[in-house]
Amino acid sequence: MYERMLAGKPYLANSPEVAALSTRAQLLTERYNTTSVTEGELRHLLLVDLLGTVGEVIEIRPPFHVDYGAHLHIGERFFANFGFTALDCAEIRIGSDVQIATNVQLLTATHPLEPGPRRDKWEGAAPITLGDNVWLGGGVIVGPGVTIGENTVVGAGSVVVKDLPANVVAVGTPARPVRGLPADPAGGWDRSAVEEH
Repeated sequence: MYERMLAGKPYLANSPEVAALSTRAQLLTERYNTTSVTEGELRHLLLVDLLGTVGEVIEIRPPFHVDYGAHLHIGERFFANFGFTALDCAEIRIGSDVQIATNVQLLTATHPLEPGPRRDKWEGAAPITLGDNVWLGGGVIVGPGVTIGENTVVGAGSVVVKDLPANVVAVGTPARPVRGLPADPAGGWDRSAVEEH
């Protein structure tokens, strides 16, 4: 069943193999979620053990939840605030410099509409990709099969069910681009425009 899940084919989530992987992930996230803010090295080691790929400089504030962990790949300089949930039945690939606000959900899982297969516990999944420098506001939900382009900002409370291009601000349910963002060829922002008071 695990191979079917990875291939994006329908699978039984309660099969012994899949259930064992889920239990392992739950035990590791339980341990992660009980660490102290002063245990940064332990937190990083737990994430290395749990996740598929982990950048060197990342911060995920507990509580944090995954289905399997092994299908979650996180780039450099990642930040996720409290309540980040990544249901990684399919791969979730997160680029570098991504910021995630509180209570964001990345949901790859799908379920049959027909009552029989759903009652029999068949599931499916489709991957999620977040490009470099994406920012997801509080409570954003990203659905299965979605790609969000680099530098895109998704407003708080939005539900993303279709791909979003790079360099836009998107809001709503379903999320839609409402304006473009300027290109950033220098890779930085104009700090001279900010004055300290």
